[in-house]
Parts: sequence; structure tokens; C-alpha cells
Amino acid sequence: MAIELAILGAGAWGTAMAVVLAQSAEHRVLLWSARPENAKMLRDSRENVRLLPGVPIPSAVVLTSDIGEITGADLVIEAIPTVHLRPTLERIAHAIPTAKPVLSLTKGMELATFLRPSQIIEQVLGPRPLAALSGPSHAEEVGRGLPTGVVVASADFELACWVQQRFGTDRFRVYTNQDIVGVELAGALKNIIGIAAGISDGLGFGDNTKSALLTRGLVEIARFGVALGGDAQTFWGLAGIGDLITTCISRHGRNRRVGECLARGETLATIVSSTAMVAEGVTTTRSVHERAVMMGIPMPITTEVYRVLYEGKDPREAVTDLMLRDPRSEK
Repeated sequence: MAIELAILGAGAWGTAMAVVLAQSAEHRVLLWSARPENAKMLRDSRENVRLLPGVPIPSAVVLTSDIGEITGADLVIEAIPTVHLRPTLERIAHAIPTAKPVLSLTKGMELATFLRPSQIIEQVLGPRPLAALSGPSHAEEVGRGLPTGVVVASADFELACWVQQRFGTDRFRVYTNQDIVGVELAGALKNIIGIAAGISDGLGFGDNTKSALLTRGLVEIARFGVALGGDAQTFWGLAGIGDLITTCISRHGRNRRVGECLARGETLATIVSSTAMVAEGVTTTRSVHERAVMMGIPMPITTEVYRVLYEGKDPREAVTDLMLRDPRSEK
């Protein structure tokens, strides 16, 4: 009998994962879109022309906007941006059976509650086995079959191992981790540093700047993540330093692009309205900054990114203020 895998969210990442999972003849893959018109467009073209152009969607993938079709899935996979996650799940919760395992592909934090994606899922859908998949994995490359390594984290080790077995291919390698807190925090926090990296690139700075930014950015991420219960070792793995590198150097990085635009003098409102994709780092910066201030955790890079995004601070002034902080030990 086929193993049914239902993906909620037909964005670039959801589409790329459908392409990966459809490679196995043992899988029946459903890709659910929240909007009927989007599902029809995908069915007509068999390609996500708007968000993942040039990547054919295999005929084995069922494209639907009927949430009733996912009720028999062995695993529900959500690929919904954080800002839309709660309202979307609340709307479709009736169709997701109790105790059905859910895998989250979302990287971000809910602004009002500071909840991680898996916590939002549990709050809306009730207790169930939960896992999170993260790591350096741009949809543009995964969809085209470029070799990629990711990590799946869950307190339920059997679920993590099951996902590892089902998702792994000769081009998509999956490692396991039991630290879902650290993996989800790393996936959210790296987007803040990605915006900072884009500012650096937009201002014409060089490799020295980028290397220092990534190194000190990782220190911030780990410091904050450990304070919230993550394992320090997680931040030195694929979900931490691995995803951070990709986010800060890749031409595909949405958060890095936001930083580049800010460096050119564009306003945040203009930047956000000009792209169909969600740059999670914009809202994550605000929520993390507010939480770090409340907890007394020093996060100088995050603070300056926040000031550029939400207080209109000049990016060059932000860099100068970072460089002129009081001297201190590296640790």
C-alpha cells in the first residue's frame, strides 16, 4: 500500500518537497493550495511558474485545494509561512485527524506569541507527534535535484527516523536530531543575520566583513537559542551554521535581498510589497529583538538590523555603531 504524504502550502518550498517525495513509487504525494485558482494554475501548467519556474511537477503529485483529500495521509507536512500558519491551520483543522503526525518546514517565530512553528501546530491541532525539517535548502536548488543535506528534529526519535527514511534520496540527505527547540530557533534566527549580510553586500563591503558577520552572528544565534532551551551543539550543525552560510551568501536568499534593498535606500514597505515570497526575517527580527531585550540577552547585530528595519536608521550608521562598540573578549 502506498504511503500518503500531504503537503500543506504550494509555495516554492512546498512544491520542491513534492518533487523530491514523488521520486519514490511508494509515495502518494498531495500538494494542497489554500487558493483554488492557484491549484488550477499548477494543474494546468504542472509547474509553479510564479515561485519555482523551470521545475516540472511530476504527474504523480496530486494538486488540490480540497482539504478533504488529505484526511487519509500518513504524514501531514506543513510548508506555510509563519505569518499565515495559525489562521490557515485554524481554517482546516477539522480535516486533520487527531494524533496525525505533522512535519513542519516553516522557519520563523510568531510575532504576537513568540511561538515556534511546532508549538503553533500543537496549540491549534492538539497534541500529536511533531517534527521539524531544516538546514541549508533553497527550494530553487532542491527542486532541481542539486545535492542537499538537511536535518529532521523531533522529541519522538521514531518519527525522526521514519522521516529520514521516507525523505532521503541520492540528492537529498537527511540527518536526525532530537533538539527540535534548537533546530527551529536556528532556522528562524539565521534570517536576521541574512538581512545583515544583504546590507553588507548592498553597501559594497567585502569578504572580511561577511566572515566577521557570520561568525559573530552565529554567536548571537547560539547565545539566544541556548537561553531558550536549545542544545548548543545544534547551532554548529546543518540547522545552524549550515543554514546561516547559505542564507548569507546565496543569490536565492530572500532575507539577504531585503538587506541589499535597504542598503540602497529602499523602504521596508516598498521591499515587502515588491516580492511574492515571504522574507521571514523581517518579522523574526522584531520578535527576537523584543524578547532579547526582555530577557537581557545581548544581540548587537539583531539590535542594529531592528533599528534599520523599524526605526529608519541609516545602514552605514548601523555598521559604524557595531564596529565602535566597547572592546571585549571574543568569547
